[in-house]
Amino acid sequence: MHRLLLLLTLVLAAPSFAQSARALNTEGFRLYQAGKYPEALEKFEAAAQADPKFALAQYNVAATLGVLRKQGQICPYSAHRQTILERLNTAIQLDPRRLARAKEDADLDPIRDTLGWQKLLGRSPTRQADVPELLRRITWFSPGEGVYGSTRKLSFSEGKRVVLWRRIIEDPTRTEEQAGTYTVKGRTITLTFPGKKPIPGRMTARGVLEFEELGTFLDSPSECEA
Repeated sequence: MHRLLLLLTLVLAAPSFAQSARALNTEGFRLYQAGKYPEALEKFEAAAQADPKFALAQYNVAATLGVLRKQGQICPYSAHRQTILERLNTAIQLDPRRLARAKEDADLDPIRDTLGWQKLLGRSPTRQADVPELLRRITWFSPGEGVYGSTRKLSFSEGKRVVLWRRIIEDPTRTEEQAGTYTVKGRTITLTFPGKKPIPGRMTARGVLEFEELGTFLDSPSECEA
């Protein structure tokens, strides 16, 4: 009898949870339209918590984090690229139609050059044929170095051009860029910079770049580290 009453209570409560989630999402959208993005994020998060299967709320969390990232509010709101991708993936799993919207949504521009976004488009580092495209589509960052975060970045472009960006930790700190060329054969990638011997490397099946001398590169920078 007690079990029956519990099940009945849950069934009756379910619509109210959904209604609450929709109401919270509507409040969030109004705040978003008014440019009050932190407040909108709070409402969208509350809507997603009220109904974890509410795809639109999950999507709106991802989009609002994208806006906050564009505004440079990364650390205060944990607007990391991977966090945005996680929420977007959740939304798409709940409602695959969300992917079509995401392709046109400027709020999600900060994640276009990530491995996670490329996977949503059907590309994968497990397929060697996709390696050249992934190299060009993704911006690659070194792991963080304490408070300095990522100190190296690689950008590949058409015409087999590559640019290596570095932050030199000295007093004063400075940055420098080196332009060079690259070749790809299967998973093997070779970088060549003027006046230096070629630097061999590879893309792993997990989508990580590994180079002799330069080390490892990932699709997201290290941010907000203490």
